[in-house]
Amino acid sequence: MGNRFICMSKKDTKENGSRSKRMNRSQRKLVAEEDLLHRQALSMVLQQQQSSQRFDGSMSRRIGGSTSSRRLASDPLTNVKQGPEFLEKLTSKKFILVHGGGFGAWCWYKTIALLEEAGLLAITFDLKGSGIDLTDTNSVATLEEYSKPLIDYLQNLPEDEKVILVGHSSGGACVSYALEHFSRKISKAVFICATMVSDGQRPFDVFAEELGSAEQFMQGSKLLIHGNGNEKPPTGFMFEKEQMKGLYFNQSNTKDVALAMVSMRPIPLGPIMEKLSLTPENYGTSRRFFIQTLDDRALSPDVQEKLVRENPPEGVYKIKGSDHCPFFSKPQSLHKMLVEIAQIP
Repeated sequence: MGNRFICMSKKDTKENGSRSKRMNRSQRKLVAEEDLLHRQALSMVLQQQQSSQRFDGSMSRRIGGSTSSRRLASDPLTNVKQGPEFLEKLTSKKFILVHGGGFGAWCWYKTIALLEEAGLLAITFDLKGSGIDLTDTNSVATLEEYSKPLIDYLQNLPEDEKVILVGHSSGGACVSYALEHFSRKISKAVFICATMVSDGQRPFDVFAEELGSAEQFMQGSKLLIHGNGNEKPPTGFMFEKEQMKGLYFNQSNTKDVALAMVSMRPIPLGPIMEKLSLTPENYGTSRRFFIQTLDDRALSPDVQEKLVRENPPEGVYKIKGSDHCPFFSKPQSLHKMLVEIAQIP
């Protein structure tokens, strides 16, 4: 066989050169667009923090306009343009994105842009005491209170309209709560490396491998925040910046990590220490899907596998090379999976 040597005419050489230039221009355009998204998101967060007193609601400004089946994906992927026939087949075109503990609506900016590019609608909120919501984190004591922006939205949703609910990390508890109380308004629920707990479980229990038992954590953790005084029970907790980088963002790029570092807030303790009451007739009839992140240091792949084994969803998807925040580290893979789930009859 040996090495192959191909002779090209001047015309071929010019055509290949032109093609290469077009590819380089296309790549530069993609990089420039992503860089612009980063700058816009970071600018928005900084502006919101500086002028947060002007906001009085819980909804953040939009950033950017039985047997389980299993799917495996890894970036890079192209965002395939969908035709009108794709949208016509969907029973639900509206995604409600629920952030995890410490995060805010800001973390979904890439996912929002990709969904809207595909002709879908993405809506996200700041949960109570999160993002730019003015509520003091230390005063958020229950899961119902923490989830109030989501609950209010679902309560006001027309009876004939259904949404796809997407929860990340401990935001999975909010999704489970919504499934129990508004199952008729939710066509599908997607848990992204999330606390997909069973009846009688606490969201905190899912993270016990990393943080220790709830009892140990409450007694001696240095991460605890005593918002009502040291003599009172703790009200929240927050990782130090270097811990967050290692646990949450071990595969995310530096720009997204910088955005997170200026945007993260403490996690209210009450909601994640609350045991959920989930019934077979409500939560049990819902259509649930789970997306596993295979390079996750906050919620290990083994723990995620245990969650889907003990509380089997309809489908399981896996993202190779993703840390705990696939909306940062693998946005295209996450987008592709969300669209695929939306298309399931």
